[in-house]
Amino acid sequence: MRMKFNKSSQLLLASAASLLAASLVTACGTLTTDFVFVTSSSAAGPNAYGQIDVFEINKESGFMRQIPTSPFPSGGRNPVAEAVSSDQSNLYVVNQDDNTIVQFVIGNDGKVYPQNTTNTPGIFPMAVAVNGTNLFVVDTYQPLPICSTAAPCSGSIAVFPITVGTGANPSDPLGAPVANGNLNYWPLTLPSNPTHIIVPTGVNVLASGADVYVTAYDASVAPIRGYVFGFAVGSGGALAPLNGGVPHDMGVGSEGHGIRPSAIASDPTSTYVYVTDSTNGIVVSYSVASGVLTRIDDTPAGDQPSAIVTDPVYPYLYVANALDSTVTAYSISSGALTSLGTYATGLRPVAIGIDPSTNHFLFTVNFLGDGTNGTVSGFELSPSAGTLLNSEDSPFLANSLPTAVAAIPHNTPKTGSSH
Repeated sequence: MRMKFNKSSQLLLASAASLLAASLVTACGTLTTDFVFVTSSSAAGPNAYGQIDVFEINKESGFMRQIPTSPFPSGGRNPVAEAVSSDQSNLYVVNQDDNTIVQFVIGNDGKVYPQNTTNTPGIFPMAVAVNGTNLFVVDTYQPLPICSTAAPCSGSIAVFPITVGTGANPSDPLGAPVANGNLNYWPLTLPSNPTHIIVPTGVNVLASGADVYVTAYDASVAPIRGYVFGFAVGSGGALAPLNGGVPHDMGVGSEGHGIRPSAIASDPTSTYVYVTDSTNGIVVSYSVASGVLTRIDDTPAGDQPSAIVTDPVYPYLYVANALDSTVTAYSISSGALTSLGTYATGLRPVAIGIDPSTNHFLFTVNFLGDGTNGTVSGFELSPSAGTLLNSEDSPFLANSLPTAVAAIPHNTPKTGSSH
């Protein structure tokens, strides 16, 4: 059957086509402000690689679209964490089931090009952070034969030096992990109870690069107790445990519930650290002085807070609440938090980020998404108020079971581009 259109219909179709074309401006145009990298753990078959969805953000509307040829293989199974190099030219993806970190060079068009694969010292890596020329990775368990899934023990943190590329070479490969005596990692153990199983949950390095912190909980006691392990970062990336190796004890929460820290972030001045407690639904605020944490207050969050981010320019902090499927906004004043409102996301947000180009857009990665597919929820952030508005056409489809997010500004000098 042939369909007939009158002139009005043709004009409407032409207008719609023009709008669609405008909203899908490629990275070669001027409307892309950031590239956003979302890892997904879902793949067919037990040995299949995870995926990396690459989105570009429209700087006028916040609309996010996947770039041509996205997604890309993650280079391993079950990617769970990612970070970008300080020069914005490389993406590091942590694949938990392979115990690997895969280094990708990022092209000018946002495409990622695998370069090198590095094994982590321990078993089941679960968090990563980058600052300057160091990459910090946290393993759930220390290496074999010390630990195994059948005989679990405490986790560990390792430091990989980053060799920064120069000139036309944008590759920033990882060197061998920094030595700790005869080890190539630092165990996360309690000096008072060295046989207790300490389970790490997150890692954060201060913007100053002076200290790195690992959140964890003691799985050997009931109720569980939360801890923050602190390390000073020395020359060449070597770590020195703060406070004689005794971690900060977060204690137990209200009504005797154990504290289970789930995520950690710090402010751009390296003055404050924030830890989410997924059991009690709070954000714990700390001041930092010579690496020592001093508790400021506890602020209510949503149900099961899972991820946290501070704005690198404005005095705001945002928490993704997994069980609520929300994000809560806060203002920061002298380290203390004041809630600015709560906003709906897709189902079970597990990661959160802010665009590094304008600090105007925020996004959450939603593990269950719309119930069938993974999604990314996009928001426009008010620099003057810290409140959020849904970006145009949010949420955006991603691969199923997305896990982590990282982003870089568009127009960062790189190579390997199709442009």
